[in-house]
Amino acid sequence: MGWTAAAGGSVRIDAIIDNARVLTGDPRRPLASRIGIWQGRVVGLDEELDGARPDRRFDAEGGVLLPGFNDAHAHSVWFGQTLAELDLSAARTPADVDRLIAERAGNLEGDAWVVAAGFNPLGMSGPLDRDALDRAAGGRPVWIKHTSGHAATLNGVGLARIGVGDEPRPDPDGGVIVRDDRGRPTGLLEENAMRLVQDVLLPDPLTAIEDALGRATAQYAREGITSVTDAGIAGGWIGHSPREFAAYQRARDRGLLRTRMQAMVTLDALADLDGHVDDPRAIGLTAGIRSGIGDDRLQVGPVKVFTDGSLLGSTAAMSEDYAHDHGNHGYLQGDPKEMRARVLAAAAGDWALALHAIGDAAVDFALDLIDEAQRLYGRGPLPSRIEHGGVVRPDQLDRMARLGVALVPQPRFIAEFGDGMAAKLGAERTHRSYPAASVLRAGAVLAGSSDRPVAPGEPLRIVQSFVERRTESGAPYGPDERLTVEQALRACTAGAAQATGWGGRKGVLARGMLADIVALGDDPRAVPTDRIGQIDVVATLVGGEAVHGALAER
Repeated sequence: MGWTAAAGGSVRIDAIIDNARVLTGDPRRPLASRIGIWQGRVVGLDEELDGARPDRRFDAEGGVLLPGFNDAHAHSVWFGQTLAELDLSAARTPADVDRLIAERAGNLEGDAWVVAAGFNPLGMSGPLDRDALDRAAGGRPVWIKHTSGHAATLNGVGLARIGVGDEPRPDPDGGVIVRDDRGRPTGLLEENAMRLVQDVLLPDPLTAIEDALGRATAQYAREGITSVTDAGIAGGWIGHSPREFAAYQRARDRGLLRTRMQAMVTLDALADLDGHVDDPRAIGLTAGIRSGIGDDRLQVGPVKVFTDGSLLGSTAAMSEDYAHDHGNHGYLQGDPKEMRARVLAAAAGDWALALHAIGDAAVDFALDLIDEAQRLYGRGPLPSRIEHGGVVRPDQLDRMARLGVALVPQPRFIAEFGDGMAAKLGAERTHRSYPAASVLRAGAVLAGSSDRPVAPGEPLRIVQSFVERRTESGAPYGPDERLTVEQALRACTAGAAQATGWGGRKGVLARGMLADIVALGDDPRAVPTDRIGQIDVVATLVGGEAVHGALAER
């Protein structure tokens, strides 16, 4: 796409933003002072706009403009729900939790559950007690969602509601009902054991999902986020309804979506597909719908596959034991042969693959699956991805680069949970944990993301964490993996766009690109690194239209 105003003539366009300090993200032209917009796209910079007549003209008043931020891995429905649930993020002792549970229980009607979010066991002085939670809740069931997303805690009443008693019973495949020395459930449910709660409380109504998306994307817009990929809907322990994508469509129709959205469908939401005898056995959505359908506002992304668990919960699959727990090296979330068959069947149905893999053993397994899928069926319609990468070896990064696989880590985990993660991993593996600089050195794609609400998701704080890599106590965490500010900004814009299949169409402010723009109160390259996360977001534009704040019009 392109145009040039004829000499001595003029071309009408929708808008020009003048008097700006534009950090384009384009290495061929890194700086500019004005941007032209037409039909939601950038049509030119600076002298390329000579002769253009805009319908509207905006004055950036010397402000800094960047490409809109792209969160390549978040959970928007879950995040939107947490904004309306009991927040336990500030709780530091079991007594704090009990008090907050009691306060919320006293304000509920009927037999409603007390649902809480933001609970971080690594920051607690001791474990929760199911009997104390029973007393605090006054007979109500309690469901506490851990920040990791890979565990939950229930009180005794809640356990009874989901059919978990004190008698012996087998653990669900890929999950654990944690028990004490007497064999009594403690209330802690790990991984797939959380489905026992969801089987009782889900699916959520579509209207509730839509409203959660509205709350989440309104917050995204306030932070300068213009695109989000939601990492798992419609199934598994991460989904909220088998009809979840319909809620995204309905939220769009209602005008609730403030950002562009791409949604991954979980592997277990795909069904067997009939076809010709010559077709490979495949799974997918009915009618053969697969990754890539949609448009620049709402799109179906890769299929989401959970291969292992959580570093915070010590369930991520490692090739060596955890430093704090000898004999434990985590586990895969299902039978490897069954997972392999399902993943290859999804690839046969033309689904791109996004594999959650935190431990290095899980990363090996995930790369083996991607490699085999590519040899059998070619590269998918969108890039294949490794989600998280809690521990990644150099040989695995080289393999990612060869296979064209993007790595999608969450640097904010370091600032929030780094001390606890380092204690679990030991010094050597900490240097290979949530890599960044070595991903770029290997020539692989690096995408910024939050995993929100597991960790705070403000993109400028993510940029700061990429640059500083310091734990909550201030200790360095793999300092050789630090990025420059420019590299961190690129990971959160063009890198994330490339990982989500939108490279060359967004993430850079250049002619023909989507006009997704964030206006900042300062230049992230010019402030001390510990102030990057505090920079004000003045305005956010999606397709040239303001979804937060405003630029001065003249």
